[in-house]
Amino acid sequence: MRDRTVTKEYYINKLGFQQFGGDYDEYLMVQKDSIQIHFFLFKELDPRENYGQVYIRTDDIDSLYQEMLDKKISIHPAGHLQIKPWKQKEFSMLDPDNNLLTFGQSI
Repeated sequence: MRDRTVTKEYYINKLGFQQFGGDYDEYLMVQKDSIQIHFFLFKELDPRENYGQVYIRTDDIDSLYQEMLDKKISIHPAGHLQIKPWKQKEFSMLDPDNNLLTFGQSI
C-alpha cells in the first residue's frame, strides 16, 4: 500500500472488511469472514508496475458480484463475472494500488 488511509478506506468502507490486530502506521490488517489480508507501507510503489494479486474463494459469487455492482465499485475492464476454462466462476477488480483482487467459486 502506498497510503494507509486510502487502502483502509477502500477495503473497509467499500469492500466491507474490518480492521483487526492493532493500529500501526506502516502496517494494516483487515478481515472479512474467514479472509485476512495484510498490507505493508510501500510509498515508492508504482501502481503501473504493480503485479500484486490476491485470489479469494467464495461460496456465493453471484451475490458478491451483485453487491459490488450495487455499491458501484469498479470491476476490472477484463474481469466481469464469467466462467473460466479452469472451472471457476470469477470476477476481478483493482484496488487503489493496482493490486488485482480476483474472487472465484468452483463450479
